[in-house]
Amino acid sequence: MEKHTLNNGLRVVLEKIPTCRSVAFGIWVKTGSRNETALNNGISHFIEHMLFKGTDTYSAKDIAEIFDGIGGNVNAFTSKEYTCYYCKVLDEHLPLAVEVLSNMFFRSVFDTEELEKEKNVIFEEIAMYDDTPDDMVHDLIAKAAFGDHSLGYTIIGTEQNLSGMSSNTLKDYMAKHYTIANTVISIAGNVNDDVMELIERHFGAFAVQGSSAATDPLGFHHELQYKQKKTEQNHICLSLPGLSAKDERLYAMILLNNAVGGGMSSRLFQEIREKRGLAYSVYSYHSSYQDGGLFTVYTGTAPKQTEEVLKVTLELLSEIKNKGLTPAELRKGKEQMKGSLILSLESTSSRMNRLGKNELMLGRHYSLDEMIARIEEVEMDQIRELTADMMSHPFALAMVGSSDQAIQGFRRDQLV
Repeated sequence: MEKHTLNNGLRVVLEKIPTCRSVAFGIWVKTGSRNETALNNGISHFIEHMLFKGTDTYSAKDIAEIFDGIGGNVNAFTSKEYTCYYCKVLDEHLPLAVEVLSNMFFRSVFDTEELEKEKNVIFEEIAMYDDTPDDMVHDLIAKAAFGDHSLGYTIIGTEQNLSGMSSNTLKDYMAKHYTIANTVISIAGNVNDDVMELIERHFGAFAVQGSSAATDPLGFHHELQYKQKKTEQNHICLSLPGLSAKDERLYAMILLNNAVGGGMSSRLFQEIREKRGLAYSVYSYHSSYQDGGLFTVYTGTAPKQTEEVLKVTLELLSEIKNKGLTPAELRKGKEQMKGSLILSLESTSSRMNRLGKNELMLGRHYSLDEMIARIEEVEMDQIRELTADMMSHPFALAMVGSSDQAIQGFRRDQLV
């Protein structure tokens, strides 16, 4: 891995992989729904859409045809803390890909007619999301866990907010957040030393200075959030406070998650789906942010089974708190982590994503050997202490379903 800094201060992280013929290229910006307010929530995602709607050089159709014409792909995504614009192309087409992406980044016109059309596209996206309760509940649990903090906002925003946004609204937000300090270029694939000349040519004139995005301190709430919706299942999330992306206990958390609900052999999957047949989909996951995180359990089940599913889930979590993991679970989890890590390195896209996110959010990088060593260093006592700490708080609870009868009055301090 190489790290370079352009004359203007823009950071570039690079991994040369001469054994492949593709290159993944990404522009990472440290802004997402966490940097928004209640009045402009959704603007980061809206900007992401608009950068594909035409520049002073290329129309939206031109952008699509160029990448289709070279057999590559181009896309973007917005998260709670960052936005990424990326492409993957054959190595010989990287100069064209960088030229087009940089043109989108610096010279998008935010045409008023295109802006109004794209608003409607996002309104349809919101409607699609509203028809997907198993997605909706994950936004609801963020609200239950983070309250009015911006990490509790949805990424997609609201129709009311988007309706009032103009081209100038988006440009003003970009001027404040799309700065050199908030931006990282990430590249992985078959490139040579000339690639830095290419990046300097297209990004060397970037001159928007500013400090790294400031965010409000994060705290954990243990609220109950319910959204009534006519569904055949109740969709439920239960969350406990997790760890930040910089926490040294993060590998212990990942191992704990693997044992709880990270796969088909996990305790939740085996007990709730395989043994009792109470759910088709049941799993857990951990989300890390700059200064905190969430450990979440999700399940979708029939209303008549909701209480039993919650009861079994809490019994499993309580058992892990009191007895810890087994040696077999710890060993299996470590092998699973190492396997997933090594397999991900076979993809130039995965390597580009890892480089960009690590530089933008952490400012540091670990080698494969260092990461494997950190996985192997996790001991049972670390997981036991982490579990006790997590479960010393009442949990947050969210549900989307036709009735909230099963969760009303449900004690959220049962693990404490």
